[in-house]
Amino acid sequence: MLLAVDVGNTNVVFALFDGDAIKARWRITSDPRRTGDEYAVWLLQLMELEGFDRADVGSVILGSVVPRAMHNLTVLAEKYFGTTPIVAGQGRADWGFLVDVDEPASLGADRALNAIAVHAQHPGDAIVVDFGTATTFDFIDYSGSYKGGIIAPGLNLSLDALVGATAKLPRIAIEAPAGKSVLGRNTEDQMLIGVFWGYVAMMEGLIVRMRAEIGRPAKVIATGGLAVLFDGKTDLFDQVEPDLTLHGLRLLAQRASD
Repeated sequence: MLLAVDVGNTNVVFALFDGDAIKARWRITSDPRRTGDEYAVWLLQLMELEGFDRADVGSVILGSVVPRAMHNLTVLAEKYFGTTPIVAGQGRADWGFLVDVDEPASLGADRALNAIAVHAQHPGDAIVVDFGTATTFDFIDYSGSYKGGIIAPGLNLSLDALVGATAKLPRIAIEAPAGKSVLGRNTEDQMLIGVFWGYVAMMEGLIVRMRAEIGRPAKVIATGGLAVLFDGKTDLFDQVEPDLTLHGLRLLAQRASD
Protein backbone atom coordinates (compact mmCIF):
# COMPACT_ATOMS: atom_id res chain seq x y z
CA MET A 1 0.00 0.00 0.00
CA LEU A 2 1.02 3.61 -0.53
CA LEU A 3 1.20 6.11 2.31
CA ALA A 4 0.68 9.59 0.88
CA VAL A 5 1.57 12.55 3.09
CA ASP A 6 0.26 16.02 2.24
CA VAL A 7 2.02 18.64 4.37
CA GLY A 8 0.15 21.94 4.47
CA ASN A 9 0.66 25.08 6.48
CA THR A 10 -2.18 24.18 8.86
CA ASN A 11 -2.44 20.37 8.79
CA VAL A 12 -0.55 17.29 7.70
CA VAL A 13 -2.81 14.67 6.10
CA PHE A 14 -1.76 11.01 5.90
CA ALA A 15 -3.71 8.79 3.48
CA LEU A 16 -3.34 5.06 2.96
CA PHE A 17 -4.00 3.99 -0.64
CA ASP A 18 -4.78 0.50 -1.87
CA GLY A 19 -4.57 0.97 -5.60
CA ASP A 20 -6.71 3.98 -6.49
CA ALA A 21 -8.80 3.86 -3.32
CA ILE A 22 -8.17 5.67 -0.04
CA LYS A 23 -8.58 3.13 2.74
CA ALA A 24 -7.91 5.46 5.66
CA ARG A 25 -6.82 9.01 6.34
CA TRP A 26 -5.53 10.82 9.40
CA ARG A 27 -4.90 14.50 10.08
CA ILE A 28 -2.56 16.25 12.51
CA THR A 29 -1.65 19.89 13.09
CA SER A 30 1.41 21.03 11.14
CA ASP A 31 4.44 21.56 13.36
CA PRO A 32 7.90 21.41 11.77
CA ARG A 33 9.39 20.69 15.19
CA ARG A 34 7.53 17.37 15.48
CA THR A 35 10.07 14.56 15.24
CA GLY A 36 9.85 11.39 13.21
CA ASP A 37 9.45 9.42 16.44
CA GLU A 38 6.53 11.60 17.51
CA TYR A 39 4.83 11.11 14.16
CA ALA A 40 5.33 7.37 14.50
CA VAL A 41 3.80 7.13 18.00
CA TRP A 42 0.70 8.93 16.74
CA LEU A 43 0.38 7.35 13.29
CA LEU A 44 1.15 3.73 14.11
CA GLN A 45 -1.44 3.68 16.89
CA LEU A 46 -4.09 5.09 14.55
CA MET A 47 -3.19 2.58 11.87
CA GLU A 48 -3.52 -0.28 14.37
CA LEU A 49 -6.92 1.00 15.52
CA GLU A 50 -8.17 0.74 11.92
CA GLY A 51 -6.65 -2.70 11.33
CA PHE A 52 -3.47 -1.76 9.46
CA ASP A 53 0.12 -2.73 10.19
CA ARG A 54 3.29 -0.85 9.30
CA ALA A 55 4.24 -3.82 7.10
CA ASP A 56 1.23 -2.99 4.90
CA VAL A 57 3.02 0.18 3.72
CA GLY A 58 5.25 -0.55 0.74
CA SER A 59 6.05 3.01 -0.31
CA VAL A 60 5.72 6.57 0.96
CA ILE A 61 5.34 9.81 -0.98
CA LEU A 62 5.70 13.26 0.57
CA GLY A 63 4.27 16.50 -0.81
CA SER A 64 5.01 19.58 1.25
CA VAL A 65 4.72 23.36 1.33
CA VAL A 66 6.61 23.37 4.67
CA PRO A 67 10.27 22.62 3.87
CA ARG A 68 11.27 22.34 7.55
CA ALA A 69 8.93 19.38 8.02
CA MET A 70 10.55 17.22 5.36
CA HIS A 71 13.50 15.89 7.38
CA ASN A 72 11.38 14.49 10.19
CA LEU A 73 8.89 12.93 7.79
CA THR A 74 11.77 11.35 5.90
CA VAL A 75 12.96 9.88 9.20
CA LEU A 76 9.45 8.50 9.76
CA ALA A 77 9.46 6.78 6.37
CA GLU A 78 12.95 5.35 6.66
CA LYS A 79 12.94 4.32 10.32
CA TYR A 80 9.40 3.03 10.74
CA PHE A 81 8.38 1.93 7.23
CA GLY A 82 11.79 0.88 5.92
CA THR A 83 11.59 2.88 2.71
CA THR A 84 13.14 6.01 1.24
CA PRO A 85 10.22 8.34 0.52
CA ILE A 86 9.39 9.70 -2.90
CA VAL A 87 9.45 13.50 -2.71
CA ALA A 88 6.91 15.23 -4.93
CA GLY A 89 8.58 17.50 -7.46
CA GLN A 90 12.04 15.97 -7.10
CA GLY A 91 14.01 13.38 -9.08
CA ARG A 92 11.87 10.64 -10.57
CA ALA A 93 8.82 12.41 -9.13
CA ASP A 94 9.33 15.59 -11.16
CA TRP A 95 6.03 17.30 -11.94
CA GLY A 96 6.07 16.25 -15.57
CA PHE A 97 4.05 19.15 -16.95
CA LEU A 98 4.76 22.67 -18.18
CA VAL A 99 4.61 25.35 -15.47
CA ASP A 100 3.97 28.30 -17.77
CA VAL A 101 4.49 31.23 -15.38
CA ASP A 102 7.26 33.77 -14.72
CA GLU A 103 8.72 31.86 -11.75
CA PRO A 104 8.00 28.12 -12.24
CA ALA A 105 10.01 27.11 -9.15
CA SER A 106 7.69 29.14 -6.93
CA LEU A 107 4.66 26.91 -7.63
CA GLY A 108 3.65 25.19 -4.38
CA ALA A 109 3.58 21.41 -4.21
CA ASP A 110 -0.12 21.35 -3.35
CA ARG A 111 -1.02 23.37 -6.44
CA ALA A 112 1.18 21.22 -8.67
CA LEU A 113 -0.39 18.04 -7.28
CA ASN A 114 -3.86 19.46 -7.88
CA ALA A 115 -2.87 20.16 -11.48
CA ILE A 116 -1.76 16.55 -11.98
CA ALA A 117 -4.96 15.15 -10.49
CA VAL A 118 -7.41 17.48 -12.20
CA HIS A 119 -5.88 16.90 -15.63
CA ALA A 120 -6.07 13.13 -15.13
CA GLN A 121 -9.67 13.21 -13.91
CA HIS A 122 -11.11 16.09 -15.95
CA PRO A 123 -9.63 16.35 -19.45
CA GLY A 124 -9.93 19.84 -20.91
CA ASP A 125 -9.52 23.27 -19.37
CA ALA A 126 -10.05 23.39 -15.61
CA ILE A 127 -9.95 25.84 -12.72
CA VAL A 128 -9.08 24.42 -9.31
CA VAL A 129 -10.22 26.29 -6.20
CA ASP A 130 -8.32 24.97 -3.18
CA PHE A 131 -9.51 26.01 0.28
CA GLY A 132 -6.48 25.88 2.54
CA THR A 133 -4.68 28.35 4.77
CA ALA A 134 -4.85 30.50 1.66
CA THR A 135 -7.47 29.98 -1.04
CA THR A 136 -5.90 29.46 -4.44
CA PHE A 137 -7.46 29.60 -7.90
CA ASP A 138 -5.41 27.78 -10.56
CA PHE A 139 -5.90 27.41 -14.31
CA ILE A 140 -4.76 24.13 -15.88
CA ASP A 141 -5.28 24.06 -19.64
CA TYR A 142 -6.39 21.18 -21.87
CA SER A 143 -2.74 20.05 -22.34
CA GLY A 144 -2.17 19.74 -18.58
CA SER A 145 -0.01 22.87 -18.39
CA TYR A 146 -0.22 25.17 -15.40
CA LYS A 147 -1.02 28.65 -16.77
CA GLY A 148 -1.32 30.80 -13.66
CA GLY A 149 -3.70 31.61 -10.88
CA ILE A 150 -4.70 33.68 -7.88
CA ILE A 151 -3.85 33.58 -4.17
CA ALA A 152 -6.43 35.00 -1.76
CA PRO A 153 -6.60 35.01 2.06
CA GLY A 154 -8.17 31.82 3.35
CA LEU A 155 -11.54 31.86 5.07
CA ASN A 156 -10.05 31.28 8.52
CA LEU A 157 -7.38 33.93 7.93
CA SER A 158 -10.07 36.43 6.95
CA LEU A 159 -12.05 35.70 10.10
CA ASP A 160 -8.92 35.83 12.28
CA ALA A 161 -8.05 39.25 10.86
CA LEU A 162 -11.57 40.54 11.45
CA VAL A 163 -11.70 39.36 15.06
CA GLY A 164 -8.09 40.23 15.86
CA ALA A 165 -8.32 43.80 14.61
CA THR A 166 -11.52 44.69 16.44
CA ALA A 167 -12.21 45.14 20.13
CA LYS A 168 -15.76 43.82 20.47
CA LEU A 169 -16.41 41.34 17.67
CA PRO A 170 -16.62 37.77 19.00
CA ARG A 171 -15.02 34.70 17.52
CA ILE A 172 -17.61 32.66 15.63
CA ALA A 173 -17.64 29.20 14.11
CA ILE A 174 -17.37 29.09 10.33
CA GLU A 175 -20.48 27.52 8.90
CA ALA A 176 -23.03 28.16 6.20
CA PRO A 177 -25.72 30.65 7.27
CA ALA A 178 -29.11 29.10 8.00
CA GLY A 179 -30.86 31.10 5.28
CA LYS A 180 -30.09 33.21 2.23
CA SER A 181 -30.84 36.56 3.81
CA VAL A 182 -27.95 39.02 3.86
CA LEU A 183 -29.59 41.23 6.49
CA GLY A 184 -28.28 39.93 9.78
CA ARG A 185 -30.32 40.61 12.91
CA ASN A 186 -27.47 40.35 15.40
CA THR A 187 -23.70 40.75 15.47
CA GLU A 188 -22.88 37.06 15.07
CA ASP A 189 -25.25 36.64 12.11
CA GLN A 190 -23.90 39.76 10.45
CA MET A 191 -20.34 38.51 10.83
CA LEU A 192 -21.24 35.10 9.43
CA ILE A 193 -23.04 36.65 6.48
CA GLY A 194 -20.10 38.92 5.77
CA VAL A 195 -17.55 36.13 5.93
CA PHE A 196 -19.55 33.44 4.13
CA TRP A 197 -21.53 35.29 1.47
CA GLY A 198 -18.75 37.81 1.06
CA TYR A 199 -16.41 34.92 0.28
CA VAL A 200 -18.91 33.42 -2.17
CA ALA A 201 -19.19 36.79 -3.95
CA MET A 202 -15.40 37.06 -4.13
CA MET A 203 -15.09 33.57 -5.61
CA GLU A 204 -17.85 34.09 -8.13
CA GLY A 205 -16.36 37.39 -9.26
CA LEU A 206 -12.86 35.96 -9.69
CA ILE A 207 -14.10 32.89 -11.57
CA VAL A 208 -16.09 35.10 -13.97
CA ARG A 209 -12.93 37.11 -14.67
CA MET A 210 -10.79 33.98 -15.09
CA ARG A 211 -13.25 32.39 -17.53
CA ALA A 212 -13.43 35.61 -19.54
CA GLU A 213 -9.63 35.71 -19.80
CA ILE A 214 -9.34 32.00 -20.65
CA GLY A 215 -11.89 32.45 -23.42
CA ARG A 216 -12.97 28.79 -23.42
CA PRO A 217 -15.29 26.69 -21.25
CA ALA A 218 -13.48 25.54 -18.11
CA LYS A 219 -14.70 23.19 -15.39
CA VAL A 220 -14.41 24.50 -11.84
CA ILE A 221 -13.26 21.90 -9.31
CA ALA A 222 -13.23 22.70 -5.58
CA THR A 223 -10.94 20.97 -3.12
CA GLY A 224 -9.49 21.45 0.36
CA GLY A 225 -10.90 21.09 3.83
CA LEU A 226 -13.52 23.85 3.56
CA ALA A 227 -14.73 22.99 0.05
CA VAL A 228 -17.72 21.05 1.36
CA LEU A 229 -18.84 24.16 3.27
CA PHE A 230 -19.81 25.81 -0.01
CA ASP A 231 -21.21 22.71 -1.73
CA GLY A 232 -24.85 23.34 -2.55
CA LYS A 233 -24.63 27.02 -1.58
CA THR A 234 -23.46 28.18 -5.00
CA ASP A 235 -23.61 26.77 -8.51
CA LEU A 236 -20.02 27.90 -9.08
CA PHE A 237 -18.47 24.44 -8.79
CA ASP A 238 -18.89 21.65 -11.31
CA GLN A 239 -17.54 19.20 -8.76
CA VAL A 240 -16.25 19.14 -5.19
CA GLU A 241 -13.32 16.76 -4.65
CA PRO A 242 -11.85 17.14 -1.13
CA ASP A 243 -9.08 14.58 -1.82
CA LEU A 244 -7.73 16.06 -5.07
CA THR A 245 -4.25 16.76 -3.65
CA LEU A 246 -3.98 13.25 -2.22
CA HIS A 247 -4.89 11.74 -5.58
CA GLY A 248 -2.22 13.93 -7.15
CA LEU A 249 0.28 12.31 -4.79
CA ARG A 250 -1.01 8.86 -5.74
CA LEU A 251 -0.70 9.55 -9.47
CA LEU A 252 2.78 10.98 -9.06
CA ALA A 253 3.91 7.98 -6.99
CA GLN A 254 2.56 5.60 -9.62
CA ARG A 255 4.39 7.46 -12.38
CA ALA A 256 7.62 7.57 -10.37
CA SER A 257 7.45 3.80 -9.82
CA ASP A 258 6.97 2.88 -13.50
